[in-house]
Amino acid sequence: MSESHALKIAAVDKLTPNAVALTFDIPENLKEVYNFKAGQYITLKHELDGKELRRAYSISSPPSSGKLTVGIKKMEDGTFSVYANESLKAGDTMEVMPPEGRFVFEATTPQKIAAFAAGSGITPIMSIAQTVLESDPENTFVLVFGNQSPEETMYFKEIQSIKEKYGERFFVQYVYSRSNVDEALFGRIERSTVNFVLKNKFKGTTFDGFYLCGPEEMIHQVTDTLKENGVAEDKIHFELFTSEDTEDNLAEELEGKTQVKVILDDETFTFVMDKKELVLDAVLKQDIDAPYSCQGGVCSSCIARLTEGKAEMVKNQILTDGEIEEGFVLTCQSHPTTSKITVDYDDV
Repeated sequence: MSESHALKIAAVDKLTPNAVALTFDIPENLKEVYNFKAGQYITLKHELDGKELRRAYSISSPPSSGKLTVGIKKMEDGTFSVYANESLKAGDTMEVMPPEGRFVFEATTPQKIAAFAAGSGITPIMSIAQTVLESDPENTFVLVFGNQSPEETMYFKEIQSIKEKYGERFFVQYVYSRSNVDEALFGRIERSTVNFVLKNKFKGTTFDGFYLCGPEEMIHQVTDTLKENGVAEDKIHFELFTSEDTEDNLAEELEGKTQVKVILDDETFTFVMDKKELVLDAVLKQDIDAPYSCQGGVCSSCIARLTEGKAEMVKNQILTDGEIEEGFVLTCQSHPTTSKITVDYDDV
């Protein structure tokens, strides 16, 4: 498992009244560690009121910039997001895990890309959009971006700058749920929005890929509508920044104990857990420093391979059927269903 490093915050920039961008200073000896692909995220670790918090935030800067920047929106009843917006300043240090994540764009042949983002879901899209546009002079990028109002739109100035720089290769359709603005759609990103983009505004355009980032309901609506329009599933890439709570009915059905072997950083740990527990929860109770971040099945930090035994996931928004067949699980969502399991965090 990759270790975190204490990085100094080089800048804190106000994006909206309720969002900031943090840029970290990367020492020369750690440049390789923090190389990233457009669309990836980093996990920030911080102790607040005696409790360690881990939060995953997508990188908004493109890899070509040489910067490591994340956008953080203040969430209602949030803990770390409130602290980041109200207390962090340039010069502070924070433990930062190396970049990870599978929601990435890698340049190949010339491509036409479209993205649908809502709220802070714009963060990884900023990195992807700039990478698409700079990687080939024939590439085009269409952004559909939903917010409450222009004032609450993260990276608004930066998006306008990209628009000026790339002209007819970069198109933006704003959608506002609480503001009527010229040339913007009113409401939320939903079925009608997708159809308007595909059948009206960009009729006749064949897109090579779609990138979606936002709340779960938006992801599902956009995905379903794209498929209705004949878009192949392998062209649709998505990342959730929030996920609806799923009731864990599986725990009620399971009885008994499981003997667990955990392989992490070339060390082996063994213990016994109740099948009603989630694997990650049981691992952390043993003071084993397993990788994790959201603990809600949204990020991919806690992925491990099951090399012995079986486990069932409460929910899965990340792993493909092929990866599940290879034994990969999200340990934060997995209950053991056999008397023995071996969980290998190194074989990922």
